[in-house]
Amino acid sequence: MADFDVVFFDLDGTLVDTAPDLAYALNQVLEEQGKHPLPYQTIRPVASHGSAGLLGLGFDHAPDSDAFKALQQRFVEIYQDNLTRQSGLFDGMASIIDHLDDIGKKWGVITNKPAFLTKPLMQALSLSSRAACIVSGDTTANSKPHPEPMLHACKLTAAEPARCLYIGDAERDIEAGRNANMHTIVACYGYIGDDDEPENWQADAMIQHPEELQQWL
Repeated sequence: MADFDVVFFDLDGTLVDTAPDLAYALNQVLEEQGKHPLPYQTIRPVASHGSAGLLGLGFDHAPDSDAFKALQQRFVEIYQDNLTRQSGLFDGMASIIDHLDDIGKKWGVITNKPAFLTKPLMQALSLSSRAACIVSGDTTANSKPHPEPMLHACKLTAAEPARCLYIGDAERDIEAGRNANMHTIVACYGYIGDDDEPENWQADAMIQHPEELQQWL
């Protein structure tokens, strides 16, 4: 264990449980298109893969087609209006954030979610003013698994990557952290699919519940 200067979190599936609202938006689009809604258990593992991944569950259109882009626009419209319909911090995460604040440890968010969705979500959950930085998917030219957003977050918090910890629930999160020379932890309580093999992602650790982060802080 290291005495980390900054703790960074992925957003969807790690810090905040956004799957219920993403599932709601997807099923609204499906119903508008005359399709049956999908079970939540089917949608949840894909929640970290953005609108393209989610829409791919219910539609066969090519991602670069006009039909897909129209569906994507509609999905975003619905989701944007329902960002915090049911979304909230994962159970146990509030105490982790409180602890970091209490001991004066910086923490931030590095996500592939675009800023126009990330910022209002963080604000609605009263997290924006508490985070030392918020790096969205379009903050830098490249997004995860590229190390650029990770290194940008380090710059914003005046921290050395090797002194930082990154927690994420997707393979690209761990890859991005490793590419930036950060320590990494897999949030196995997040949106892990049946085909995922987090034990092979070469993270420093895997946790089953946010409260397990206490031993790293």
